[in-house]
Amino acid sequence: MRVKHKILVLNPGSTSTEIALFEDDDLKIRVKEEYGRKQLAGRATAMEQYPIRLRDVLATVEREKIDLSALSAVTGRGGLLKPMESGTYQVNHRMVDDIKAGKVMSEHISNIAPLMAFEIAQRVGIPAFITDPVSVDEFEPLARISGSPEIPRRALQHTLNIKAVGRRSALELGKRFVDVNLIVAHLGGGVSVCPVKRGKIVDANNANEEGPFAPERSGGLPSLSLVDFCFTSGHPKEWIKKRVVGEGGLVAYLGTNRIEEVEKRIREGDEEARLIYEAMAYQISKEIGAMATVLKGKVDKIVLTGGCAHSKLLTGWIEERVSFIAPVTVYPGADELRSLASATLRVMRGEEKAKEYE
Repeated sequence: MRVKHKILVLNPGSTSTEIALFEDDDLKIRVKEEYGRKQLAGRATAMEQYPIRLRDVLATVEREKIDLSALSAVTGRGGLLKPMESGTYQVNHRMVDDIKAGKVMSEHISNIAPLMAFEIAQRVGIPAFITDPVSVDEFEPLARISGSPEIPRRALQHTLNIKAVGRRSALELGKRFVDVNLIVAHLGGGVSVCPVKRGKIVDANNANEEGPFAPERSGGLPSLSLVDFCFTSGHPKEWIKKRVVGEGGLVAYLGTNRIEEVEKRIREGDEEARLIYEAMAYQISKEIGAMATVLKGKVDKIVLTGGCAHSKLLTGWIEERVSFIAPVTVYPGADELRSLASATLRVMRGEEKAKEYE
């Protein structure tokens, strides 16, 4: 009889931490710890939030009576580490030390997921893993050129969910993932729009620096105006960075990152909310159109996914503008918990070998 594996899964996002327990492929427990802006006030960075997030995960484990000694592994969402191949990695001391020392490509809450997984796994002597971190790099050479040699374009995107919905889309097309061309738009606190060419993410807008604005991010800004603003606004560097990542986009314009609140305002006749929200859909659509050129127009399907894809108003606006390129499919949410658990299960069963972080 095959041994059943219990896997604890941790997925920190900008406004929440999801905790789940899987027994093989079966989801047994799922809890979402939500954080308002006031709860994290004064804790702008991921590392500043780490003690609170870990405390709440451990409290959830105790409250849900999850027996750590019965686990086979702990797995977490991968962060903005150095450029890496796609796959599942065992968290080691080198990875932990790099994250704690700030040797990451950019600030992001997912950076603490390997730390939380490793801390919990070490307590009971089991392995910790991450899968398809944000910094997976499959860019083609042309995609790396920015226009200024001092600032190359970097591969940072919502890899885990993009790969998962890519495989799902290929299956629904009756093809292998490596035989299809897709454009996947992950619509979350940040927006990643990626051309997926035969299973590889060959380009992407870095959601922290480029592309459409999003609930919490400014996206690409007019460069000269941004330079002038940095030198003349009187705001410190950290304020400006927060305006770009964390308090940009919908937060900057409308004071909220919650699309439910924005849509409520629209229903109540708020024309400014409608203009800004539709502008977000407009920018996402433009980015999808741009990525179609990467695939030379040979696109099997456009996929809209992520938390904001629950909004039929948003996805409807996008579909109106891009359906001439290829059929549009919407997979609301991001089943990252199951994707992480499934990848770890493949490693535990010996069907796939974990990669080593070097």
